[in-house]
Amino acid sequence: MISKVKHLVASLAILVPLTAISAGCNSDRGNDRWATTENTNVKIDWDKVNEAYKLAEGPQDLEKRINEIYEGDEIISIAVQDEDTKTQVVTGFFDKNTDGKAEEDEKIFTIKREVTGEGTAQMQTTGYGAYYGYHSPFMGIATGMLMGHMMSSMFMPSYVPMYTQPYATPPHRVSALSQSRSSYRQANPSKYQRSKSGRSYNRPSSGTRPSSRPSGGRMGGGGRFGLARAGRTTKPTLLVD
Repeated sequence: MISKVKHLVASLAILVPLTAISAGCNSDRGNDRWATTENTNVKIDWDKVNEAYKLAEGPQDLEKRINEIYEGDEIISIAVQDEDTKTQVVTGFFDKNTDGKAEEDEKIFTIKREVTGEGTAQMQTTGYGAYYGYHSPFMGIATGMLMGHMMSSMFMPSYVPMYTQPYATPPHRVSALSQSRSSYRQANPSKYQRSKSGRSYNRPSSGTRPSSRPSGGRMGGGGRFGLARAGRTTKPTLLVD
């Protein structure tokens, strides 16, 4: 009898750790989608992102433009906030918890636009998360440039900031953005080349040099303007076409 009890106790001692390991594996599967797609090093063409902001008529138009540029499977949500009469901050983020807010660990990039004088402004783009290490130099903006209403309105004499109460992509709009982007990709197949993994579209833009991959397997993006924050600061090099 004592021998049978010892045998039972030994069996339970082996079974419990195995059950715990199995449960751990099953719980991890719930995070697989973001573990495999959030850090696939999908290239972002920062020049196109900046141009999209310049030409956007409003936040919803900007959402559409940004998601047509992004070559991965996730949908990028957009948050817009006017911090004061001169400063606007646009944040691109993966809304993982579908709460319609740009949490710190969900950020992909920010674009900060500031009015610097009468008829002049500047903007700078900074990467976060998988795109940490990218930031553009300050880019000048002036009246007379080709701009959409979202940006050109800041130069109007009657301008009043519209997004002191921040705008953010509502979760229910994500599905519509996904469908719109799918239609765009089908209508423009030459612009995209699906990777073997099926998770990203990584073909470099024609006429641009592929970006080098920073340590840690993260990709800084495909724009030709920008500096890596890690390490010593690098002076931007003026490119002459």
